[in-house]
Amino acid sequence: MNGALENLTIGTFAQAAGVNVETIRFYQRKGLLPTPERPPGSIRRYGSADVARVKFVKAAQRLGFSLDEVGQLLTLEDGTHCSEAAELATQRLEDVRAKLADLNRIEAVLGNMVTECHVHQGKVSCPIIAALRGC
Repeated sequence: MNGALENLTIGTFAQAAGVNVETIRFYQRKGLLPTPERPPGSIRRYGSADVARVKFVKAAQRLGFSLDEVGQLLTLEDGTHCSEAAELATQRLEDVRAKLADLNRIEAVLGNMVTECHVHQGKVSCPIIAALRGC
């Protein structure tokens, strides 16, 4: 990254990272982002490494990692712990596959309910309402 991403105020840092200032403060409270020292009579400053770290956190979140898991990944960021990172990713993948299986079951049930509704259209009892009452 270039020198433009050095010596940033928190507002400029948040904008460069694509988040809001409260997100920065939240990540600092959670231990995902260090809080820089405040020089006497001045304000805290952030740099390109901080921007990259926030972007890493956001990318991991988009893949479904919890903030606790992101914290674990950040402890492995030196690149020498690939097996531990792979273990976390494997757990996430298993969760995603389980959610996909659930969504496929939901899709099938809802599809059947909608089909039943169209078949019984005009009748007094709606099959969707009746099926949901039976749950």
